[in-house]
Amino acid sequence: MNKFVYERQIMWGDLDALGIVFYPRFYEWMDANGHLFFDSIDVSLGDLLRARKLIFGLVETSCRYHKPGRYHQKINITTHIEDLASKVIVLKHSIADQSDDEIIAEGIEKRICLSVHDPNHMHAVKIPEDVFSILKSATLHHR
Repeated sequence: MNKFVYERQIMWGDLDALGIVFYPRFYEWMDANGHLFFDSIDVSLGDLLRARKLIFGLVETSCRYHKPGRYHQKINITTHIEDLASKVIVLKHSIADQSDDEIIAEGIEKRICLSVHDPNHMHAVKIPEDVFSILKSATLHHR
């Protein structure tokens, strides 16, 4: 699978005082969808942490808002790999209205592979070859 799509309905607790999606919710949804994307291509972030003491830590995020999300609106959150390097993966997320596929927001997460054997001295490492191969395959299928 080269992308992961999650269907969701915007709920009351997602809104700010103006009745539109509160901006941190977009980051919450992108983060959750990123984890679901990894699961969908059989890269278990939990297993990487437990067995290899590796995580994909965030080094950069951004979100561009195109139109407001509203109460009870049904949305699709789509995630795919935008870029892949020896130590870094960039996930691109789009959040669209289900009724017309119009983009509500788009964002990226730039993640770096980190060794956390010693949490006080985390450091960047190359993505393990077996994991890199899976990620590369998912990237190639997208393009």
